Order: sequence, then structure tokens, then C-alpha cells
Amino acid sequence: MLRMIGIMLRGAGTSLEVFFLTLIFSLPLALPVTLGRMSKNWPLKKIVGLYLLVMRGTPLILQLIFIYFGPKYLLQFLTSALSDSIRSEAFWAAAKFLLSYNRFTAVIIAFVLNYAAYFAEIYRGGIESLPKGQYEAAKVLGFTRAQTFMRIVLPQMVKRILPATGNEVITLVKDTALAQVIGVAELFHAAQNAASREFSTMPIFVAGLFYLLMNWVVTVVFSWGEKKLSYYS
Repeated sequence: MLRMIGIMLRGAGTSLEVFFLTLIFSLPLALPVTLGRMSKNWPLKKIVGLYLLVMRGTPLILQLIFIYFGPKYLLQFLTSALSDSIRSEAFWAAAKFLLSYNRFTAVIIAFVLNYAAYFAEIYRGGIESLPKGQYEAAKVLGFTRAQTFMRIVLPQMVKRILPATGNEVITLVKDTALAQVIGVAELFHAAQNAASREFSTMPIFVAGLFYLLMNWVVTVVFSWGEKKLSYYS
């Protein structure tokens, strides 16, 4: 039992790495995506809209497979098609560096791109929920667009989107189990291996308790944040 718990803890460590790295990169990335989505620049708005459609319209499991295997096939194709035309070693070294990465890196790229799309739409909803009069008042007071966004829009947006963001973060905890699709040994992968080795479903239930514990912590943190920001209640 202790050996199984040890293995599960190592898997949980990998799940937590995926969880925190996804949040660290996707939360800030979502902001420029939101601004691009709301931009008056038509080509930029269409490009960002296509990105959001692909990320939100296809399963994360499929994105994981594509991001891990796609660049490898592309590198093989480029090597076979262009090796006679392009003999620069620097070019092929750069291509190999950009198109060859390990499974864990592929997981982080896929999760960040996927969750940034969802967070971006949450941000957009928060920004659009603000009354237009606040923008006009800021303009009358002499605020620039950047000052209006940073001092007036952003603080209110954070408060309004916190419940929806909490839901996405809880989903992220459970989605870390998808990393096993390309062979990353996270918590659920460790539980499945232990269950197969010991002919028991107990490791699966133990993994469920790990996910429940992690989501309990997330719920507590977001409830605390909502209370801190409910200064008018």
C-alpha cells in the first residue's frame, strides 16, 4: 500500500506541474488574445476568432496528439523534400530545435493554448459586462485608453470573472489526466498502471481522492478570493 501511495504521489507531482505551468502561461496569454478578439482590426480579429474556434471546437485529447506528433511528421517531410535544396546545417539545426520536443513540453504547449482560449472568452465576457458610461467618464477625466484599461476595467473584470475562472481551473485539475494520452506519467497514468499490476481497482479510487483533494484546495482559494473582492457586500 505504501509503495502504491509513493507511486501515486510521484504521478500527482507531475499533474501539479502540468496544472501550475498551464496557469502560469495561459492566464497572461489569454489577455492579448482577448484584446485581439475585441480589436477593430478585421484580419487580426478573424485570425484570433479562428484560433478560438479550433481550440474550443476540438477535443483537448486531439490537440495533444497533434501538437506532439504533428511537428515530428512535418520535420520528416521537410527533411525528405528539401534536404537536397537546403544544405545549411544552421537551418536544419533550427528546424530540429523548433520541431522536436519531448512529451512533457508538448503537454504544456497543448494545455496552454487550449486554456488560454477559454480564459480569453471569460475575460471578454468580463470586459463587455462593464457599463459603457465608465469608458466615457474615464475619457472625460483625461485617462488614456491604456490607463482606462489598467486602472478601471481590469480590476472590475478580475472581480467579475473569478467564479467562471474558478470553474475552468477545477476542470483543468481533472483534464491533467489527459496527459497520459501521449505517455506522460501523471497521476491517472500511475493509478492505471498500479491497478493493472495489482489486479485491483483500489488505485483508481485513490487517484479519485487525490483529484478531489486538489479541487478542494482550488475551491477554497477561489472562495477566499471572491470574499476578498466582495468589498461592497
